[in-house]
Amino acid sequence: MFITTTKIKIPKILENILKDLQELGAIPILVGGCVRDYFLNKEIKDFDIEIFDFDSLELLEISLKKFGNVKLVGKSFGVLTLKVEGYDFDFALPRIEKKVGNSHTDFEVITNSNLSFEEAAIRRDFTINAIGYDYFKDEFIDPFNGIDDLKNRIIRHINDKTFIEDSLRVYRAIQFAARFEFNLDENTKELCKKIVLSDELLYLPKERVYEEFKKLFLKSSKPSVGFELLRELGVLKYFPELQALINCEQEPEYHPEGDVWIHTLMCLDELAKILEKEKIEDEYKKLYLFYAVLCHDFGKPFCTKEINGKITSYKHESLGIEPTISFLEKLSNEKKFIEIVCSLVKNHLIPFQLYLSHSSEKAVKRLSLKVNIEDLCLVCLADCLGRDIEDKCKCYEAINWILQKAKELEIHNEPIKQLVLGRDLIALGYKPSKEFKEILEFAFDLQIDENMKKEEIIKNIIKKY
Repeated sequence: MFITTTKIKIPKILENILKDLQELGAIPILVGGCVRDYFLNKEIKDFDIEIFDFDSLELLEISLKKFGNVKLVGKSFGVLTLKVEGYDFDFALPRIEKKVGNSHTDFEVITNSNLSFEEAAIRRDFTINAIGYDYFKDEFIDPFNGIDDLKNRIIRHINDKTFIEDSLRVYRAIQFAARFEFNLDENTKELCKKIVLSDELLYLPKERVYEEFKKLFLKSSKPSVGFELLRELGVLKYFPELQALINCEQEPEYHPEGDVWIHTLMCLDELAKILEKEKIEDEYKKLYLFYAVLCHDFGKPFCTKEINGKITSYKHESLGIEPTISFLEKLSNEKKFIEIVCSLVKNHLIPFQLYLSHSSEKAVKRLSLKVNIEDLCLVCLADCLGRDIEDKCKCYEAINWILQKAKELEIHNEPIKQLVLGRDLIALGYKPSKEFKEILEFAFDLQIDENMKKEEIIKNIIKKY
């Protein structure tokens, strides 16, 4: 939806802050995402305010401290942040930036209170992010026709020279296009391709790239839009694990939609729908689920072959672990996160295998030791739905079957708890030794395979050992 009426509604506390700044002689202008999101009728929690005709960062800080704890984000950038009442406010002095090296920190920043709004906004990336709003005059300042681009659903860069100075803008263009389902302007697209070819993206810190992927996943209803742009702009050369999925054939009987790349993108969009339907709010959980779906077939390019007229990919789930780690390490150093994604990739075929073979409860119990079953079911459901098969009811049947069993056993969200522990053996009079591990494994096998209670297991331990 596109809003055309004026007067952006702002929190009362921000209204009071703006009045304070006005009394100091400053001209506060709302800028960036908060103005853009107003036109797109999206909830606004983050507000960026640029302070014109005012050159004292110290006085600005003193004024803002009346409203809460103020933090300075790099004195040279002239940015102060304030978090209060569930809102994030950024206050900045007008500035110009000049790239002086390859690193994302290699920028010469010059604050200048005398800059016009247009002069200050030319450093911004896209026209839709360079619209200002003067609250007191109730008017928009739109030097680059960003409002028209919002209406026409176009991502367009502002200035060739300033745009190419920050190669992260390629990823920003991609995630904005995915989030809003906008088209990338042809000139902007060509400029992005030039940046990609220049290898400038190699100098970006993985943390910054990860943040753009995060926005793509968490704020898009169709993440596939972003990944298609990654392909079109040539960015996949930095991610060979993704590149390898293109033209990797699949058996038409099970994957009539096409190659592994097409299937993967369909799965991402299905997961976005599932997470929306399930009302899952945990961002960390949503992210590892998205990455698990993205990586789930990374092993196929290593084992896909034709056998007796059928295209097969035996053991692709285990062969996918190494490329999954390789891919994720380009974006994150968090080992726990990578481990979770790998566990989901490695086990993504098991729920359907258990369902088709009508496996016993002990197989479900053992699965709980390898992976979070509820998470795995969401990944498997997206995998099953992300293809052009006619009968998708079986997807839900299989997932509901295993999830119901796991819930009955109370292991859908955690591994089965071991009944007999080391302290129990000590209480029985056993002394800690190398044999402890063997005894505990024996006890756990009885618990899982024979469904024995603790007392029965202990009797068997005493009998055997």
